[in-house]
Amino acid sequence: MNYKHLFGPVNSRRLGVSLGVDLVPSKTCSLNCIYCEAGKTTVYTSSRDEYVKYDEIIEELDDCLSTHPHIDFITFSGAGEPTLFSRLGELIRYIKTNYPEYKLCLITNSTMFSHPDVIHDILPLDLILPSLDAISEDVFLKINRPCKGLTAASIVEGLINLRKQYGHEIWLEIFIVPGTNDTDEEIRLFRNSILQIQPDQVQLNSLDRPGTEDWVHAENRLKLEDIALKLQPSPDELERMQYKTQVTIIANPRQNQNEEVQSGDLREKIITLITRRPSTIEDITGMLSSNEDEISLVLNELCETAILEKEELPRGIFYKLRKRVEQ
Repeated sequence: MNYKHLFGPVNSRRLGVSLGVDLVPSKTCSLNCIYCEAGKTTVYTSSRDEYVKYDEIIEELDDCLSTHPHIDFITFSGAGEPTLFSRLGELIRYIKTNYPEYKLCLITNSTMFSHPDVIHDILPLDLILPSLDAISEDVFLKINRPCKGLTAASIVEGLINLRKQYGHEIWLEIFIVPGTNDTDEEIRLFRNSILQIQPDQVQLNSLDRPGTEDWVHAENRLKLEDIALKLQPSPDELERMQYKTQVTIIANPRQNQNEEVQSGDLREKIITLITRRPSTIEDITGMLSSNEDEISLVLNELCETAILEKEELPRGIFYKLRKRVEQ
């Protein structure tokens, strides 16, 4: 069965073996982040709806999970904001009831936590990975480019409210854009917000793949280490916190050659991965746990047929979908 809404399982750098579930069409989102590896937002909205057919998702999940694959997490993510899917709560309950052996994770841009129905929907999840890229409004507008009505203050307030109601782990991701949200003042504001939100982890990230805007580049490691030290709550602060926040820097993906590549056409699997995020051959090899020579042959064929193109960045050569020229 060819899946429209599922991707993977892949080896995730944070979640182990992860089966992704796309709940909105690409690229339906409430933000248009300058660093987004999925490209520019084409459907700009903060309204919830059944953007894809619920029954189709259930059919694909039943087909995939009936084989009892080894999966560490089923992850709601993809090329858009998953909390915009209005039947998310129903979907979570279905999986928890019918496939209780699997853990569920949400990767989200945090824009919808001001909606009580969204928080109600996601309370049964095992893990939430929200993002927070700015505290001051001018930096928020520059980095995240939100749709009308969203503010940095509302996102922070929503995260604080989520923490009060959600008892499982929250790993808060902060994407550092050099010269934008890495100033002393913004770091100070981040620190104050972290003390209020109390995530279990703060994970610092920076550009690793081609983003939406060409001027965005990676933060250097020493700067990230300095930011991590400044954001880490002190021992006295940790003593007073219910949730003991630890600040880390997200590492590069690990390769795991012990997992066998999933059944199906390798060409289609590679296109599916690259459609969602540009990747190096090492990334693809690690995520699919396949033979690098075989993957290289497929990538070369996809480039020769103008489906993919290459971009050289400090971490290596990234393969991404070729941009189409409007006629």
